[in-house]
Amino acid sequence: MAAKKTPRNPELIRGIGTYSRSKMYHKRGLWAIKAKNGGKFPHHEKKPAAAPAAEKPPKFYPADDVKMPLANRRKPKPTKLRSSITPGTVLIILAGRFKGKRVVFLKQLSSGLLLITGPLRINGVPLRRVNQAYVIATSTKVDISGVSLEKIDDKYFAKKAEKKKKKTEEEFFESQKEEKNVLPQEKKDDQKAVDGVLLKAIESVPDLKTYLGARFSLKDGMKPHALVF
Repeated sequence: MAAKKTPRNPELIRGIGTYSRSKMYHKRGLWAIKAKNGGKFPHHEKKPAAAPAAEKPPKFYPADDVKMPLANRRKPKPTKLRSSITPGTVLIILAGRFKGKRVVFLKQLSSGLLLITGPLRINGVPLRRVNQAYVIATSTKVDISGVSLEKIDDKYFAKKAEKKKKKTEEEFFESQKEEKNVLPQEKKDDQKAVDGVLLKAIESVPDLKTYLGARFSLKDGMKPHALVF
């Protein structure tokens, strides 16, 4: 049997060696190596790291099936407009802030939403978008042939993104008092341009202005399924 090698610094107890650190410095001959190299230990430059080898396929595979996302091959289809809704049709809004208001339909946007207006001077409804699921089409129509709507699209209604900055407590409450939703002058001019043409067409039809200004509501004894708009 081969003899067991005894360590250079056998332990007296676990973690404490027989010889001190300075004693081992001389015993290992480190002083001679340092003297041979001009008072410094030799320094070997590190070899450049080798290029990483190509990843090997795993030897084992997961026992459970890994869920992979399916490719979305669905092509978006444009929203089909109801046959009863045509440019110039008077609509009744059924939900939202302007519930019960009668408005004029101008055109369908690329998102499928309807572009409508009150006009603003008659019933307070500005240029806005609405889903056709929340309107009732009536048989009343307004001539909108002279209205220019080329510049109004979905991007026209997009809100500008603003960078949020941290505010102190005093600045926060002051900004709440000062900040108000101020409509840009450009949009005000667009509203006036659209309403100006519509008002002329509406005023040429008897009682149409009064009809648009009146709010729609159901009264006792009225049967919704029997109403003709």
